[in-house]
Amino acid sequence: MENPITSKCCNNQPWFVLLVFSVFCLELLCFDYSALTGRKTGVTTLDSNHENAISTQNSLSHDFTEISNDSISQLPDSPPVNILVNRTDEANKMADKEEELKGETEVDSCLGRYIFVHDLPIRFNKDLVKNCRLLTRGTDKNMCLYLENLGFGPQIENPENVLLNNSWFLTNQFLLEVMFYNKMKMYECLTNDSSVASAVFVPFYAGLDMSMYLWGFNISVRDSASLGLVKWLADKPEWKRMWGRDHFLVAGRIAWDFRRQTDNESDWGSKLRFLPESKNMSMLSIESSSWNNDYAIPYPTCFHPSKDGEIFQWQDRMRRQERHYLFTFAGAPRPEYQNSIRGKIIDQCLASKNQCKLLDCNYGATNCDNPVNVMRVFQSSIFCLQPPGDSYTRRSIFDSILAGCIPVFFHPGTAYAQYKWHLPKNHTKYSVYIAVKDLSEWKINLNETLLGISEDKILALREEVIRLIPRVVYADPRSRLETLEDAFDLAIKGILERIESVRNMIREGKDPSVGFADGDDYKYTFSLYGNGI
Repeated sequence: MENPITSKCCNNQPWFVLLVFSVFCLELLCFDYSALTGRKTGVTTLDSNHENAISTQNSLSHDFTEISNDSISQLPDSPPVNILVNRTDEANKMADKEEELKGETEVDSCLGRYIFVHDLPIRFNKDLVKNCRLLTRGTDKNMCLYLENLGFGPQIENPENVLLNNSWFLTNQFLLEVMFYNKMKMYECLTNDSSVASAVFVPFYAGLDMSMYLWGFNISVRDSASLGLVKWLADKPEWKRMWGRDHFLVAGRIAWDFRRQTDNESDWGSKLRFLPESKNMSMLSIESSSWNNDYAIPYPTCFHPSKDGEIFQWQDRMRRQERHYLFTFAGAPRPEYQNSIRGKIIDQCLASKNQCKLLDCNYGATNCDNPVNVMRVFQSSIFCLQPPGDSYTRRSIFDSILAGCIPVFFHPGTAYAQYKWHLPKNHTKYSVYIAVKDLSEWKINLNETLLGISEDKILALREEVIRLIPRVVYADPRSRLETLEDAFDLAIKGILERIESVRNMIREGKDPSVGFADGDDYKYTFSLYGNGI
């Protein structure tokens, strides 16, 4: 017996097939429409998810260790072609967003270079400048003239064309602290937030203060400003962060002037650098002492270029300069110093006749006060003799470098143990060293010694000296060098590295006071520098 249901289906089979086919076509049409509309809506859905993801990422720390495949949202089911298109669009938008975020999070060019400058009471700086007529009591010299042009002094007229352009000034060698502070005011990485500063600058005119009270004043008056300064600093929150070891100041006199060893009224200078608080600071000055927290930076010369081209032009001129003399000495004898070799140098210079040029700077002579005279003589010489004077160092070192004249040193304390941030560590690259400690060791003939240096060696030395010129000048702060670093830039870089090394000691759990302000009895010995040429 037939099943009534199957029998009916079989009897109506054509109609049933037609019905199934119609339903299939309708479903296929609907499916294709949904696919087409999916192409229009899928990107919007993914963009919305992407924006949510970026928003979430900005509110969380960037810990990528917790991310796994399970935590990534799965794409909804859709035809394969749509998945490919959506992923490509998403990747493009992610890349655009990453570029945008990269622009917003560029590395701060001042990171690690920020400097905070203390706003000191005016008695520590501005008042000293206002009272410039009192800075040289007991002498007929007026310092007010030299404070023009941000401490560079008046511009030098150059009718004889010895100098070049308008970048030469009548600069006093003891005004470094004034011009340094004026350059610091233009430093590109100053900050008013001391918490982000890598160093703290103390704009105390220590040298001017000392000049005012050097003669005719007791030690309590001479030390008054120094004591007031450290008391003021110690009360500031910036001091307590590293107890002053991130602080530094600049002085326009030699560091020994601030290290009076006793309280005898007859002793020279102040005891600023022996005060407990001051021991925690670093000092930059024209000549360092033998203590580790004193650093030497170049004496100010009279050349203060305002742009790179002025330096390049001067360097080219010094390369082409004709040099008629073998050696030159600009200075005066020091008969008051029993072992001074200056008298011997002058005698040999005079005996060398046309081989040596002497610029007499004896008391009362004005030749050496005129930069035109000094530069004219140095430019005409191959070697410039640089013996110690009242102290180990002298500005003449840097005048000779400016002139492309190879310096000849007789004591390591004159340059090699001093200007470590500005002059090459290998002193044989730019100078000649003749080992003469004092007159008892004088067994040389300067003329014969210098004539014995080969022409190739002289050319190499001179080129290195000329290359050093931008490193030993203080550029005009009213403009900025573009490709060169001047003496100020190198001093800032040096002190920042010094302070960062102390900060690293603290991070490592070490005592930062160890070695910070220790004396170095071997700093000026000859053993480190060989036996001469």
